[in-house]
Amino acid sequence: MKKIIVTFALIAFTAVFNQTQAQAKKDIVDIAVSVDDFSTLVTALKAADLVGALKGDGPFTVFAPTNDAFGKIDSNTLNSLLEPKNKSTLAGILTYHVVSGKLMASDVAAALKKGKGKVELTTLSGGKLTAMSKDGGIYLKDANGNYSKIAKTDVAGSNGVIHIIESVVMPK
Repeated sequence: MKKIIVTFALIAFTAVFNQTQAQAKKDIVDIAVSVDDFSTLVTALKAADLVGALKGDGPFTVFAPTNDAFGKIDSNTLNSLLEPKNKSTLAGILTYHVVSGKLMASDVAAALKKGKGKVELTTLSGGKLTAMSKDGGIYLKDANGNYSKIAKTDVAGSNGVIHIIESVVMPK
């Protein structure tokens, strides 16, 4: 009986380990493409010609808005941003969601503790986001004073990490 339990445990561990390894081999873009709730983000990344950059070595930390987050933007504004003539504006907004380096939730928590509940992050666009503890959660405050709750953390890829946010953050 012990052999059966040990064998079962070993098989279960191997399956979980292999699944984790497979996920870690996917880069940030591959992960985004594989999640239905990131379809608007993927469309925007393609329109802004940023797919190649985010498939790079990194590491990157991406604060990824869900489809619902993009749904909070007026549809005419969103459709306009996806037009080729607005590619640079869209790229600026999307790179405002990316920080150089791999910041896991534990790194952000440690920085928040050290910063007395706030830490400023410099984005790839050169803008600033402020991560802060608020209302029992962790939020990002953008350059316009708007907040986006971090809903899920530590979706790890081969070239960085994704943290899922509930609203699109906007640069000045």
